[in-house]
Amino acid sequence: MPGIIDNYKEVLNTPARRQVLTAITGGQLLVQLSSLPVTLALPSMARSFGTSLEEAAWIVILNLLVLGSTVLLGARLGDKFGHPKVFFIGAIIITLGAVAIASSQTLLWVIVFRGVQGLGAGLIHGNGNAMLAFAFPPEERGRAYAFPISGSRMGTLVGIGIFGIFLEFLSWRLVFLTMLPIGLIVMWTSLPMLRRNAEALPKIPVSIDFIGAGLLIVTAAVFLLGGMHVHGGDESFTSSEALNYHVPMNVLFVVLLGVFIIVERRISQPFVDFRYFRHKYFSLSLVSNVMFHVSMLATMTLLPIMIEDGLGKSPIFVVAILIPHQSFGIWLPAIAGNIHDKYSPRLLRTFCMLSIAVGFVLLAVFAAKVNFWLLPLLLLPISFGTNIFNTVNNATVMSTLPTEHRGFASGMLETTRDLGHATGATISSIIMAMVLPAGIALMVASESQHFYMRGFQTASLAVVGIMIAGAVIAAFHRSYDPAKDRSLEQASPAAAGD
Repeated sequence: MPGIIDNYKEVLNTPARRQVLTAITGGQLLVQLSSLPVTLALPSMARSFGTSLEEAAWIVILNLLVLGSTVLLGARLGDKFGHPKVFFIGAIIITLGAVAIASSQTLLWVIVFRGVQGLGAGLIHGNGNAMLAFAFPPEERGRAYAFPISGSRMGTLVGIGIFGIFLEFLSWRLVFLTMLPIGLIVMWTSLPMLRRNAEALPKIPVSIDFIGAGLLIVTAAVFLLGGMHVHGGDESFTSSEALNYHVPMNVLFVVLLGVFIIVERRISQPFVDFRYFRHKYFSLSLVSNVMFHVSMLATMTLLPIMIEDGLGKSPIFVVAILIPHQSFGIWLPAIAGNIHDKYSPRLLRTFCMLSIAVGFVLLAVFAAKVNFWLLPLLLLPISFGTNIFNTVNNATVMSTLPTEHRGFASGMLETTRDLGHATGATISSIIMAMVLPAGIALMVASESQHFYMRGFQTASLAVVGIMIAGAVIAAFHRSYDPAKDRSLEQASPAAAGD
């Protein structure tokens, strides 16, 4: 442990570095606080506005839509105007959005301002990684990225704990007012970086293709909507209502994606320069990132179903199991970052994905057979694999391209993260819908639990297959070597002007 502390002192050896890490860690905590824990407030907010839970779910849906579809635009705006400036604007937007939500008198305005918060989160996500890549060389990025990832986990734990008390004894409005002091702290700690924004400005002016940006936003939004159950009827992919919704949405996504690719290839300075993807190790690292985040959302989607519907426990037991799992994210990223920087083990990400696969196998086989309080032990391989991989993978992706392309790398890292989340939730829902019998809602709990457990087991094994495939892909990854790589030398001015 003393050796790890000494290694982290090297990362924190200047005031400028400490300022960057403090601001970005706070930003990640703020974003995480405004996302996953907010879902706990949906029932209370639905009751407060006298509406259904399905309508209140748009509070989460619109936030995810805006965040997932604008994060790359946020990164490109950072390329043009400076990543610290756009990051700071994101912190302002998400904080003001929280205050507006807390004072909203109708559900519609809450939903609208949640979309505003999604934009702020996209600006923070799209620029935080780029700021770290600018401040730290590749050999120190593992330790640097451990800070914001731990901050993100802290946001989840604080949200689950404190928000639960607010909802039980006080008001859901305090959930959002909590973000005000944190947002002000993030803005205050970001001021030193904002003053040095000129240092991060590109030497060659960057031109942003707003037509391509708009097409990508619409395409990403359609893709995310295509995986959500915003249609009438049951939350499935096989009912008549679901087929009439999901099939056209996915067809529309394919059409829009084709239009986007055609338009971008005809523009001299495209929003997405596809020549970046000629660097095979960058492309492979993004594929691994998608697969990893499939497992993260599958965990958050499948565990509550297994615990509540398969084992017949109340929602409080879900929290009891998830808190130990999330707590690993407080300290394990620091160890992972130190290992990455000191040893650069090439197969570490492969090991992490295999560890996650082992955890899902253990859950699928033993979850219904062991004492409930032993579930955290079955989750251990997932907890270790997830919190080691996330730190190492962020540093790996941001080191796969030259530093001058950090904006695009940051935007794609977060875009593929959101893509993995949407895919993980969709795959889990599809498999559960295929396994569960049509009349399960009419069954008594003792009859339906068996089917829910079987659905969980089937979905878990699907995640295992994805993790094994991701482990194989990660095994072929190599770090960026400027002496051997010539794939980006002829990049367009828009791409090369970071």
